[in-house]
Amino acid sequence: MKNIKIAIDGPAAAGKSTVAQLVAKQLNFVYIDTGAMYRAVTVYCLWNDIDCRDEQKVASVLDNINITLYPDHSISLNDRDVTKEIRSTIVNENVSYIAANKEVRYFLVKQQRKIAENVSVVMDGRDIGTYVLPNADVKIFQIASVDTRAKRRYLENIQKGIPCSLESITKELEKRDYIDSHRELAPLKKADDAISLDTSNMTIEEVVNAIMDIIYRKVGNVHA
Repeated sequence: MKNIKIAIDGPAAAGKSTVAQLVAKQLNFVYIDTGAMYRAVTVYCLWNDIDCRDEQKVASVLDNINITLYPDHSISLNDRDVTKEIRSTIVNENVSYIAANKEVRYFLVKQQRKIAENVSVVMDGRDIGTYVLPNADVKIFQIASVDTRAKRRYLENIQKGIPCSLESITKELEKRDYIDSHRELAPLKKADDAISLDTSNMTIEEVVNAIMDIIYRKVGNVHA
């Protein structure tokens, strides 16, 4: 059986990562959290007092960055576990600048495509269906209202012990939506052949079931 590529795109805090993990688990596919990779680059810059908006300075240190994703969804940066650190408020405030950096995108997209060449994957992000995996077998564009996304992120942070406020998260998401949709390279947008899925009033289980139905309709029973 050929390797299957499933792309799940959408704005920040739309629940993509949670759903993509569950879909990958059901299919026994490899899950690739592209957002976590951009966050890891952000963490490296913050560690080294590099302005995340300084595109040339950020690009100059990419060769010093080694990111590893693990099956349990943890992530290490230069052999240091940063699974929790990448979700901090300061990373949330800076990651869009890193994601808009062309050299960072080239650096990470090359790694993401290489993984997808060798195994069946579920990959989520902002530009998977339009740029990273334009020939993906299934493309989902997962959306939700800003209010819904802010509440989800707030509850997620509280559960993880990350201090935050609902108001600050709402403003942060509005800013990120603007930056992500207006960046020059691979902006956030729905691929022409993607299927839109508004999850504002859906539970996680309902979203997973809806996506599994779409996958079965598009490519049949593809469990690895």
